[in-house]
Amino acid sequence: MLTRLKALQMLHKCRGDEIWPRDICESEGVPSEWVDELADCTESGFKSDQETLYNDQGMVNHFYGVQDLRLAYRLGEFLGAHTKDIPILALSRTDQVRLIKESVEEL
Repeated sequence: MLTRLKALQMLHKCRGDEIWPRDICESEGVPSEWVDELADCTESGFKSDQETLYNDQGMVNHFYGVQDLRLAYRLGEFLGAHTKDIPILALSRTDQVRLIKESVEEL
């Protein structure tokens, strides 16, 4: 069962530019139904370094896991934050996570 404290701890770890593999999600306590819903295969883009995916072995073409941006939105909603307007207000993925965290802090 996900508690408020655990959700806050997970939200704190979200940056907006990472993908959490299933095993990390499970070890962090992300509910399995959330992982099933949010997990997806993400493909690398090669126009800029921000679009390129890396793991411990280097650059990869695709990676299966949960984007921490999507997880941050789900955690924010779980914690009672209003996240509907955040995509409009934010300049980047990391900025979206920052705004979600700020919204949760204001509660």
